[in-house]
Amino acid sequence: MTPLLLLNAVGLTPRLLPMAPRLQALADAGWMRTLHEVIPAVTCTAQATLLTGQTPQQHGIVANGWFWRDSGEVRFWQQSNRLIQATPLYVTARRRAAQAGRAFRCAKLFWWFNRGAAVEISVTPKPYYGADGNKVFAITGTPAGLTDELERKLGPFPFPSFWGPTAGLPCTQWIARCAAEVLRRERPDLTLVYLPHLDYDPQRFGPKGCDMPRLVGELDAACAPLLDAAGAVGARVWVVSEYGHVQVSRAVLPNRALREAGLLTVRPGPFGEDLDTFTSRAFAVCDHQIAHVYVADTADRPRVRDLLLGLKGVARVLDGQERSAIHLDHERAGELIALADADAWFAYPFWLEDRRAPDYARTVDIHRKPGFDPCELFFDPRLTWPKGRVLWRLLQKKLGFRTLFDVVPLDARLVRGSHGLPATDAADRPLLIGEGPAPEGPELPMTAVHDWILQRLLSDG
Repeated sequence: MTPLLLLNAVGLTPRLLPMAPRLQALADAGWMRTLHEVIPAVTCTAQATLLTGQTPQQHGIVANGWFWRDSGEVRFWQQSNRLIQATPLYVTARRRAAQAGRAFRCAKLFWWFNRGAAVEISVTPKPYYGADGNKVFAITGTPAGLTDELERKLGPFPFPSFWGPTAGLPCTQWIARCAAEVLRRERPDLTLVYLPHLDYDPQRFGPKGCDMPRLVGELDAACAPLLDAAGAVGARVWVVSEYGHVQVSRAVLPNRALREAGLLTVRPGPFGEDLDTFTSRAFAVCDHQIAHVYVADTADRPRVRDLLLGLKGVARVLDGQERSAIHLDHERAGELIALADADAWFAYPFWLEDRRAPDYARTVDIHRKPGFDPCELFFDPRLTWPKGRVLWRLLQKKLGFRTLFDVVPLDARLVRGSHGLPATDAADRPLLIGEGPAPEGPELPMTAVHDWILQRLLSDG
């Protein structure tokens, strides 16, 4: 079996590919096809589709987060592989290899739903959380001792560059070097690598507000040690992406509209207001350009739908079985699904006055917020010296004081890039670069990637 390296270069599109000479060379030596996005075109949903060949209606990953009706909680960025309700690529490959009398080993590096995955090698971000509310950045993985060895050789994983106001190139460079080490040392049959560099500035400033040649060039250069390692071990290299970014000019705040209509309720407290999912008749879980809207009473659905359709920036609202049109008729999905206009995105705030916002709103807190918050990519521009504030907070933390890294703005108007909907131009869609027999036609559905990878992986001995 010839080893295969699958690079997930999130944000890479046919329009951007010529700016990446190394990755363009792979396409020139093989083939490139644009991909029709899955909806929502967001990381967790797209990755689950790539791994299973199924739609979210089948694999159950309806967004980066959703409302858990059994516990009454909104949870984002869960890591358990058991949440995927379809068989992933590496399980099928291992079974078919065994039937042919061959072994199969997979490395899953920074792809989501990594914990508990049926792979031999894994590395994924996972902080430690102390009983006193303290958090220590860390990575985890398998086999035991691997992440310690990687950090001894490469240095600590640059966690602040993975997400937050300082998110940028260092984490992608580290992940690529990590994957190169794993390729040389472990020689897996399939290596899945996620490189996030193009998911930061294009989301902050929008693709029109970025120096895209520089950003794509940085991604391409970061791939160099990994491509060299693949060549050294004789691994084929394929490249895939999840979505392209669009320029946005406005944020839609459905939760504020629902609250003003008396449908959403909050619990006030010493740390600000918090969304009360148990007493709310309707609330929205916002994720980029789609929002899952959960409505407790069926009788309220027409009213909630009309309210949402009346908001500027809302293009469509799908009710019940209408969700099947975008493959989201699943028990985890909202009773209603709102889709934004092409130049709009959904913001999660539910408070009506910033002074009543929950304390976590001004921090990077991806698990407590009941919605995705791209404002976490910014320092609050109202702060005179935000990095100095961070240093002061770090000092307070080291001295044993409880403190908040409250440097994130609440102004959703700062965000200029988003994703989640199908691109209007094929040049802005995600892509698949491969070699060997080429698919017919210029485009593929994202659900087809699973079978093409499997076919290439098992086509020879």
